[in-house]
Amino acid sequence: MRHKLVLSATIAVAALLVLPPRSVPLIPVAQAACEPGTRLDKTTVEQIRDRLIKAGYKKPANLRKGCDNAWHGTAMKDGERINVAVTADGHVVIEGD
Repeated sequence: MRHKLVLSATIAVAALLVLPPRSVPLIPVAQAACEPGTRLDKTTVEQIRDRLIKAGYKKPANLRKGCDNAWHGTAMKDGERINVAVTADGHVVIEGD
């Protein structure tokens, strides 16, 4: 049994040394579709996280900024994870599916 384990480990290591490395990333990177000349404001993820918490949401996550300067992400409200957005003028809104 021990010999089979050592043999299996040896084969696995040899395969890693012989096989060519895979190109990374395997999943294509998402790219923003902003129009040329789009002006993005200087709000930060920390500012948006604080705004969501002050508005009564918990555990803001997956926050990302859109070309319209609105931030999109998820947060907990009443024990449920929902999609939220903070608009460019600072309003917190619930987003649909």
